Amino acid sequence: MEKQKSSSGEEQRSVDRGLLHTWKGYSCSVTPQKVLLSRPVLQAALGYKHGVLLVEGGQVYSFGELPWKQTAGTTSPDPILEAGLSGQKVVGVAAGGFHSGAVTEDGGVHMWGDNAHGQCGLSGLATVPNPTPVAVVDHPSDPASLGLQTQVKILELACGEQHTLALSARHEVWSWGTGPQLGLPGTGTSTTSSTHAATPPLTPTWRPQKVEHLAGRHVLQVACGAFHSLALVRCPISHPPPDKCGQCHQLLYTMTDKEDHVIISDNHRCPLLVETGKPAGEGEGEGECGADDNHHTTDDRRRSEGSPAGGKGGLLGQQQHQRQQEVKSSPSMPLLSSSTTQHGHSSPPRPPSSLSTHSTSNASSCVDAAAAATAGVGSPAQDEVTSSGSETTDAVPLPPPQDSEHPEQPQQVQESSSGSRPEGGATAGAAAVLLQGQGPGTGSGSGPGAKNSPYPDEQAVKDYLKKLSDHSIADQATAKSPPLAQRSQVDAIADVFTPDEPQPLSSTSSLPSSSTSSIPSSMLMPAGAGGPGGPVGAALNSLVASCASVVGERVASTCEALSLRKVMSYYYQPTSSSSAASVASDSSANSTSSAPPGLVAAGGAGTQGDTAPDEALLNLEESIQKSCSLGDVRRQEEGEAQSRRLSLPGLLSQVSPRLLRRYSRSRVKAALLDAVLVADDDNLLPSLQTEVWSWGRGQEGQLGHGDLQSGSQPMCIKCLSNKEVLRIAAGAHHSVAITAQSQCYSWGSNSSGQLGHMETPSTIPRLAKLSEGIRVWDVGAGQQHTLLLADGDCFQPILYYSGQQVKEGAGQTSQESSGGYTQQPVLLPFCMNIGYVSSVCAGGQVCAALADKNVMGFIASLHELAAAERKCYCKLTSIKTQVLQPLLNADNLSTTLGPASTALLQTLIGRFNGVCQLTGQSAASLTALVRHLKDCKGMILLEHTHLFTDTYTEYSSALGDYLVMGGFQALAKPCQDVFGKGCEVVFKLVDSTDDTVPLPDLLLSLLHQPIKHLQEYTRMLLKLATCYEVDSADYQRLQEGCSRFESLVLHLKRKRKEADYTLHFWRSFPGKMTDSLRKPSRRLVCESSNKALTLQNAGRFSVNWFILFNDALVHAQFSTHHVFPLSSLWVDPISEEATGLNGLKLTTPEESFTLLTSSPMEKSKWLRSINQAVEQALSGGGAETSSLTSGVGPKADPPISRTASYTFYKEGRMKEATYEGRWLAGKPHGRGVVKWPDGRVYTGTFKNGLEDGFGEYILPSKNANKSDHYQGNWKEGKMHGFGTYRYATGEVYEGCFQDNMRHGHGMLRSGKLNSSSPSVFIGQWHADRKCGYGVLDDITRGEKYMGQWQDDLRHGNGVIVTQFGLYYEGGFSNNKMMGSGVLLSEDDTSFEGEFSEDWTLSGKGTLNMPNGDYIEGSFSGVWGSGLKISGSFYKPNLFDSDKDKKHTPRLGRLVVGAEDKWLGVFEEYWAKLGCHAADQGETSKAWDNIAVALSTNRQLHRDSPELRRSLSRSQHKALEGLEIIPQHTGPVTMEIYDNIRRYLIKACDTALHPLGRLLESLVGVYRMTYVGVGANRRLLPQAVSEIKSYLKRLFGIVRFLFPDLPDEGCVIPETADETTEAHLEVPRRVVSSSALLLPVLLPRLYPPLFTLYALDKEKEDDAYWECVSRLNKQSDQALLVFLGVNQKFWPASTANQGENQEVASSPKDGCFAAAVETLQQISTTFTPADKLQVIQQTFEEITQEVLALLKESFLWSMDDLFPVFLYVVLRARIRNLGSEVSLIEDLMDPCVMHGEHGIMFTTLKACYYQIQQERIT
Repeated sequence: MEKQKSSSGEEQRSVDRGLLHTWKGYSCSVTPQKVLLSRPVLQAALGYKHGVLLVEGGQVYSFGELPWKQTAGTTSPDPILEAGLSGQKVVGVAAGGFHSGAVTEDGGVHMWGDNAHGQCGLSGLATVPNPTPVAVVDHPSDPASLGLQTQVKILELACGEQHTLALSARHEVWSWGTGPQLGLPGTGTSTTSSTHAATPPLTPTWRPQKVEHLAGRHVLQVACGAFHSLALVRCPISHPPPDKCGQCHQLLYTMTDKEDHVIISDNHRCPLLVETGKPAGEGEGEGECGADDNHHTTDDRRRSEGSPAGGKGGLLGQQQHQRQQEVKSSPSMPLLSSSTTQHGHSSPPRPPSSLSTHSTSNASSCVDAAAAATAGVGSPAQDEVTSSGSETTDAVPLPPPQDSEHPEQPQQVQESSSGSRPEGGATAGAAAVLLQGQGPGTGSGSGPGAKNSPYPDEQAVKDYLKKLSDHSIADQATAKSPPLAQRSQVDAIADVFTPDEPQPLSSTSSLPSSSTSSIPSSMLMPAGAGGPGGPVGAALNSLVASCASVVGERVASTCEALSLRKVMSYYYQPTSSSSAASVASDSSANSTSSAPPGLVAAGGAGTQGDTAPDEALLNLEESIQKSCSLGDVRRQEEGEAQSRRLSLPGLLSQVSPRLLRRYSRSRVKAALLDAVLVADDDNLLPSLQTEVWSWGRGQEGQLGHGDLQSGSQPMCIKCLSNKEVLRIAAGAHHSVAITAQSQCYSWGSNSSGQLGHMETPSTIPRLAKLSEGIRVWDVGAGQQHTLLLADGDCFQPILYYSGQQVKEGAGQTSQESSGGYTQQPVLLPFCMNIGYVSSVCAGGQVCAALADKNVMGFIASLHELAAAERKCYCKLTSIKTQVLQPLLNADNLSTTLGPASTALLQTLIGRFNGVCQLTGQSAASLTALVRHLKDCKGMILLEHTHLFTDTYTEYSSALGDYLVMGGFQALAKPCQDVFGKGCEVVFKLVDSTDDTVPLPDLLLSLLHQPIKHLQEYTRMLLKLATCYEVDSADYQRLQEGCSRFESLVLHLKRKRKEADYTLHFWRSFPGKMTDSLRKPSRRLVCESSNKALTLQNAGRFSVNWFILFNDALVHAQFSTHHVFPLSSLWVDPISEEATGLNGLKLTTPEESFTLLTSSPMEKSKWLRSINQAVEQALSGGGAETSSLTSGVGPKADPPISRTASYTFYKEGRMKEATYEGRWLAGKPHGRGVVKWPDGRVYTGTFKNGLEDGFGEYILPSKNANKSDHYQGNWKEGKMHGFGTYRYATGEVYEGCFQDNMRHGHGMLRSGKLNSSSPSVFIGQWHADRKCGYGVLDDITRGEKYMGQWQDDLRHGNGVIVTQFGLYYEGGFSNNKMMGSGVLLSEDDTSFEGEFSEDWTLSGKGTLNMPNGDYIEGSFSGVWGSGLKISGSFYKPNLFDSDKDKKHTPRLGRLVVGAEDKWLGVFEEYWAKLGCHAADQGETSKAWDNIAVALSTNRQLHRDSPELRRSLSRSQHKALEGLEIIPQHTGPVTMEIYDNIRRYLIKACDTALHPLGRLLESLVGVYRMTYVGVGANRRLLPQAVSEIKSYLKRLFGIVRFLFPDLPDEGCVIPETADETTEAHLEVPRRVVSSSALLLPVLLPRLYPPLFTLYALDKEKEDDAYWECVSRLNKQSDQALLVFLGVNQKFWPASTANQGENQEVASSPKDGCFAAAVETLQQISTTFTPADKLQVIQQTFEEITQEVLALLKESFLWSMDDLFPVFLYVVLRARIRNLGSEVSLIEDLMDPCVMHGEHGIMFTTLKACYYQIQQERIT
């Protein structure tokens, strides 16, 4: 024993916490013994004769008989420390029969004790004396990861007599030891404790192995009995059954509507599975079907252990199993079992468990074979089982077939009469016998003649089905009604749950006549065919019944898959009075199908007592509820017993709708009661949706499946699937489960009354018989007793004992003798004396309880809180099951209440279920807290308060809505119809004894009980807080939680009061306005019926009634009323000093009015009420939530700017339009959306109630389904500014608007390329018409017009170019060429004169020929189609010069000047700066407008993802730099000039800046003009002059923005002092528009401009290039010699080669290579300045190379330089050098024309002309 800690607090804790008490039996003289330890006990576990204790600090003690210890004394009454676990922090212990286990903090497992059966997981040791680590290792199944092992972290251990289970952190189960209780393949039954014939001993499983059948499931707890195992599993998410094959993706089910018959077929045969011979859904091993997520499909027939003939028939079983594997090719096809015949009798073997499929619809049950051929043949095994008195009296164990994969594993067979286990949507109650292998038609499946069919005689089955399908409707109707005697017989059978005596085996002749008559007599073989025991005749007769069962269950599963609820609900009709009561019974985990009495086909060995149509109907209804996600509320033990018994399914080959209607029954009612509103998250709340799985030995019924059979495969206990089991325990041969409703279910051996009821034994879970009000929340199970921990009348827990009484006789100190036993659990009288028990355990004959003393009231308060929560959940569950579910199932509910009230009721009940679910989860969490932590940390009331707040707020809202609508008054009548006039159930649940209370008030009080329970949270949290120091963190957390729940209670009380007030108002509200104004969520705030509020200037006889609701202000006048939504209502008090009135001014979107109050107090009251109502309406419940969390109420004054929705009703532009967006003082202001009834939609910004800013407008077109779409700027409700308008006709206008018309600069695209008249116009608009300069590109005619417009017509000077090279410039009038003009063709033929029409010459003129000839005179006719000429022809003299010969007209005189082009573009920009005209405005205001435009555009791009993506990364960076404007004082210096230049570059790089937008527009119009047809060489002068015009006007803008910038041509002032001589060395810079703006403008215009240069210089460049090509064929030496380069400038290699004439080949491109490469870069630059810089670098490269050659200083002369530079130009091979030279010459900065750059450029130009003149001989 360790020494006590010195700290007094720790000593007190050791004394008061974790006190262990042990005792035996239940007599009054029993006194529990206190186990003395120095530290509190955290967990205790008991074995048969020993125990293990875990104390605080992680230490482990053992006590009792410890024979495995290597010490002299093996019995230790006092706990001894397990030293082998020193250094380990143990978190859990477990004790088995004779071994123990411990789990450490890191998930490790330590075992010690008896290891004879491998239960300690250590091979080679019979006993393990001390705790030894056991490795739990996971071997990956991936072949690529073979050899890798991962250590599995364990959370919990459970030990049996010969096995151990472990629960991993991944919630998987691992097992080791011996026996079927391991749940592993290949495990059987040990000879120990077996009463049957001995079987070969089984090999222990030494290494921990995963229970694969539970893989993929979330296991919460494991428990071990002596030879069986239990697992508590969280229910998986259910998925709808698949409708397609998982292999070939074809439909599994087909439905054919043939006249009045609906034929449902599921005969899908997967071609892929037929080829492989592997059935769908088959796993690798027998356990793999457990991985299926749908827990309804896991009930395969289990294998048997311990049968007398268990070791025989191995080879035959393998053959049968192989045949079963081969014949099943369809997912929906049932698998029929084979049967073997030995010693003259047959038995029905069970199909292998691995054939369980993965879907409800696919899970056709393996139909058990009926022992029809064994009628009258006895069996010793049968007699033995029958005499045992168990429920499963008809099972005949026989040699089972062995699994081909595990030949040592036997398989169990079972009769279907009782205790059958349903699976999926199929029924396992059909009986069938497969023929033996005596004949050709009955092959065993292993030979070559085996057929791929589940039936032994496929043709017989086909004939039978064909005859059945030919039956008439009348035959089916006749078969529907059995004789009265048989009907009463069936009714009597329906009441039988467990037969008292075994039923004898019967043959087919025991069928009712109605059942027999439904089977054709031709299909039934007489008994003489083989005699009564003849296998052939009896087997075929049984086969017919089997076929009927198979088809019936296929139809049931098909109907479920196709959601044919209507067919199923009509098909089944009640046959006894008990069926109506069974409607509300508990949902079974499986869906079953059953036939009407007239279509029931009984198996040969079945009993009539197993045909229970009511139970089948119950199962059907439950399956429908499952498939529709509807709830289950009512849970009764009788319903559970019925649900596990399956009636024989009938045949539904063809279903006639007429027949279904004729024999219909009341439809199945389903309730919406499982709308779980709280998530079952592991990190939040414990799950209530659980299942209990069991496996191992079942001879005592401890597996709970309704039989006494064993099974090594885990199976779900169906009747516990919806019981919300939270804790399980396993005794030696019995099992116990505790539910969330604090009910105790027990099953298994009841030899000593350990089950708490008198069923002996119980093969299915049954409720223990406890007094009403006793709520069990913990359990321990020993060898022959059960210990229950429960809540009683007080909150201190009490103990109940059930089982064997233990007596100690005189002289029997160590041996106990058993006395009597309990018939029901008895209260242990000493339980109140040992303190507050937190957990119990049991083992062997010993009981143990862990108790705590009530230190400072904390333990008592914690137990009180947990007990109150459990009590509340039980109460809410009772309300749900006893009141709400029956009400929803009422037939006339919807008719009585109406659709609206029914919908509200369903919502209310759904919210009630959410509160109930949350309460149950909270109770489970608090129970676990009491059992383990006993601390406020982790309490979900504190950790997840928001869950309670949200759930209860939603429920209170639904309750108030139903109350306001008068739902409880309307619900009274359906309630009386369901529960009778007295409604005793409601009175009992309300705990009301006053009969005078109206029923609606009782119902309201009943549904208000969850909200009452909230006060318990407040009280108990405050009580817990008093147990802590005031300055502790726990105290603060508890106080904070208490205040939150207190705020919630006050809030819900206020809401209840509002609902009551509103209900009272509606009862007294006159007139017909109630129906239109009454809404569920509407609450009354106040009203003016007492004349406290009147309308100013109202008529003398007018009646004005103002009603303030929480969402609207209603103004009622006589029989009319108007509703003003509060979200769009503004109220302002009127100053009393100015008017002397107590008034309020109310503003709405369409009107304003003044309300007068009777007194200042009334004025304040109404002002406060309206403001608070408006604030809450705007918050949409947000104010309520904030008040709950912060304790602060809503603000007094709502915001004047808000977001709201409103529909206009007055005449005007907005009539019937709905606006949703921002408001300001009653007018739309900010961003919003307006939708008109005719489909018009505006989305954008508003200002003072009108569209203003950027917006998007959609106008539906009358034609087709297209709409006009505008996106752009608005002003005062009209399109104003830049925007894009997409017309429904396909036209697109992009440009400026004014007053909803196109005005300013814009571009219109008309039509498409494949339409009749596609064209593009860009230019000036005025009042929606083309006016001013513009460019029209007529794509169809191949013409481009560039000139003046007026009223959409060409008028004034203009230019037309065509795709055929024609060029015209001149006058236009009324859209025609008219007046003087010049016309040139591609071959330089020209005409200068008068025109009257397009391309029509009319009047005087001159026609010039390309050769110089010309004609002067009068012309008429169309150009290109013949001209009439009256004039003189002139031919130039041979001696005239070329200049005198040509009379080419001078172009450019009749075009629009560059300064007059694109005036609208620049006007738009000046307007953005706030200037009326160019240079007229304030610079500071212009900068302010630029800043506003930048911020507006950035916000617009930030709100629009499409616009945001349109900006490049460099543009985003440029925007950041534009926020800083270059500031300076005084004259502009070089530094300031560079800052301005950099700012201009950034501004022009983004279209969000007005300068960048201007530049973008200029680039657009320039490209529009000179690209395409506009690429005409005669337009080059205009293109160049246009660029110069841009530069001039842009420079004017720059000088306006930077006024201190010097004028064009001025010099930047020096930065150095003028008085010093240093200024002479400072470089000087001349201000130039070209230098400042051309770098940002010309790169964008370069492609079209250079194209014009290339076209203009085409002839010169061709001549130049021909010469360059020829001269470059020369070697360097030859070229240098040809060009006359001085030899001293030759490179050394070339000069040496000249002296040495023996060199065979002369090199090329070796001289001046660096200079050549530099000059080639001239084609990669854009601006003239950059090109001149390249030329300068070329000269520098030549000079450096010559200086390196001469090695002395040298000055160039032009005679020396020109030949060298000419050589470099030739070697550079610049293709369009003439175009480059012309571009430089036209756009070069004038200030550098006469400098160094000018000389270098002149040299390059001279070289170009020199190369053209070179003649090579």
